[in-house]
Amino acid sequence: MPDGRLAAGGRLALTTFTVAPLRAGRVDRSAAGTAMALAPAVGALLGVLLAAVLGILGALGPPLVAGVVTVAVAALLTRGLHLDGLADTVDALGSYRSGPAALQIMRQPDVG
Repeated sequence: MPDGRLAAGGRLALTTFTVAPLRAGRVDRSAAGTAMALAPAVGALLGVLLAAVLGILGALGPPLVAGVVTVAVAALLTRGLHLDGLADTVDALGSYRSGPAALQIMRQPDVG
């Protein structure tokens, strides 16, 4: 790939979706496009890691504890990225508003 687009996109994908201690490096339209294309690979890598955590903890103790710890590890590894989206969704659904009003609640960072 020209100009190291794959490397720049990979670094950007890792720093966006995980707590990997890397510098983002070059951030431009090309790197961002590559990062979004690599996002499923980062998710798969996280999935394999979390499956290993769940498997090890499940073999050592109660399944409920293994599940809770695995979800906590996922939140730590992703900076709670998906938990924030879940919280925004619950804010909108809990408002009992419909359509554009609920979407506006989801967009506001200070609600919730």
